[in-house]
Amino acid sequence: MKLDSAEVSGSPLDVGDRAARAEELGYDGFWLAETKHDPFVALAVAAGRTTRIELGTGIAVAFARNPMSTAVLANDLQLLSGGRFNLGLGSQVEPHITKRFAMTWSKPAARMREFVLAIRAIWHSWATSERLVFRGEFYRHTLMTPMFDPGPNAFGNPKIHLAGVGELMTEVAGEVADGFLCHSFTTERYLREVTVPALERGRAKAGKSLEGFEISGMSFVATTDEEAADVKRQIAFYGSTPSYRKVLDLHGWGALHEELHRMSRRQLWAEMTELISDDVLRAFAVVGSPDEVVARLRERRIDRVTTPANVLSAWRSG
Repeated sequence: MKLDSAEVSGSPLDVGDRAARAEELGYDGFWLAETKHDPFVALAVAAGRTTRIELGTGIAVAFARNPMSTAVLANDLQLLSGGRFNLGLGSQVEPHITKRFAMTWSKPAARMREFVLAIRAIWHSWATSERLVFRGEFYRHTLMTPMFDPGPNAFGNPKIHLAGVGELMTEVAGEVADGFLCHSFTTERYLREVTVPALERGRAKAGKSLEGFEISGMSFVATTDEEAADVKRQIAFYGSTPSYRKVLDLHGWGALHEELHRMSRRQLWAEMTELISDDVLRAFAVVGSPDEVVARLRERRIDRVTTPANVLSAWRSG
């Protein structure tokens, strides 16, 4: 199991220091989410300050871009990092795509499948000099002249990881991606009963098994009361989102979602947190001392795990 460091907001002003520190501490990967800053720009800075650690977007918003621009960005970061880049993509939810990015939203799982296949077609064209011919329902790429063709990447193509919660998107990840990024709003039961079977169905469509396919877990971790309170706030926020209700439903907590959603529309954020019981907290988060956290994380059926620095020494000593 690989141990990763992940950050929600990566400013290019100080991300180089943080990535270098993660590498010094012995992390296997350093991932940046797309929130307040562009993760591709920040990871370009990180690539220049590190030599060993893997770098990845966790996640970049696919539907805010197109396959060609994304293929170019990922290809360049693979070059800059010397083959250490992982392209992590997610769909985001409809209001952000249509209202924040002013982009089209439709059939997210089918669109994501095509988005990844288009990127792979573009990379194949560059690697082989074969004519670019990709025609799909959502994307068409049929022009690649020598002036815009960077040629084959000396380090090969980056791995593509997809994030998801629902079964359709998870199946797509299994079919067309190299790895899956579990949303932090995932319980061990949901991973075992919903996520892994959906990935297996997707791999079967591609004539493959889960062997060699990376499942990454960005788990909530709480080793102090303050951290537990912060995790409860995050659970309340995600639990209010209709797209994530299915996780709560599996545990019989659908009514909790209804109340959280109602309160979120009134922006009662503090009051929402009070609805998250310790039972709900422990279903979503790994809670305990650093040693207890490490023991529980090692029991999960995943290949990479993201943890805060305060459990790193316990992980390495174990």
